Amino acid sequence: MSAPLTAWIDGIGCLGPGLADWPTTLAVLRGERPWVAEPTVLPAPAMLPAAERRRASRVVKLTLAAGMEAVAAAGADASTLATVFAASGADGYNCHTLCEQLATDDRQISPTRFTNSVHNAAAGYWGIATRSMAPCQVLCAYDASFGAGLLDALAQVAADRQTTLLIAYDSEYPAPMHAKRDTPDCGAVALLLAPERSERSLARIGVAPTRDAADRLADPGLEGLRGTIPALRALPLLARLARGEAGRACLDYLPPMQLAVDVAPC
Repeated sequence: MSAPLTAWIDGIGCLGPGLADWPTTLAVLRGERPWVAEPTVLPAPAMLPAAERRRASRVVKLTLAAGMEAVAAAGADASTLATVFAASGADGYNCHTLCEQLATDDRQISPTRFTNSVHNAAAGYWGIATRSMAPCQVLCAYDASFGAGLLDALAQVAADRQTTLLIAYDSEYPAPMHAKRDTPDCGAVALLLAPERSERSLARIGVAPTRDAADRLADPGLEGLRGTIPALRALPLLARLARGEAGRACLDYLPPMQLAVDVAPC
């Protein structure tokens, strides 16, 4: 067994169906309030300049909201943070619109629409919003994208000894593609990972490969989110963090390999 990759979690952001932010998610995962099935509400990206704000897609609004929640919780400077963006696909609505256009006689594509359709669009808007020139990675591993993003971010923390922000996010596809990729709504999880403990640190995590089965959630609604929105494969880890429980959360990765996340709350 290889040595685990470790880091301190200094901030958390979460946004998804019935999960308006991390405090709401915290209360749901602690059992202090029931999870209610509601569409994801995406806040306006006020930190973007007006022109970019008008063009911002659902995934841009999603990633800015979740990422900045984690940054604000830690009192960090977003412009200095290395980032890792991880998603199972790009922007479902833009992909749908482009396919519709290409299926007509007029196959001219809007430059703005194309720019927003690419897989690194959210990272680009993040750079504009935060004026960040720090290193940025954008990756995709289908349903294993949260785990891949977590490993990449932890590797940067270990190798470069720099605080790194992971933003894992996913978008739904309209019909007819929804029949093949049935993600019900968009959702995101952001973790601010630091090499050293600070007064803001919430827990220390260590991640190593395992062949154990991924943890499931007792609440059928939350388990449904975990199974259908790849970014929310993080929910078993978030549940342990929310309850302040030491122990192990096992997360889906690339079968037969899974990820064992050992949690030590501060």
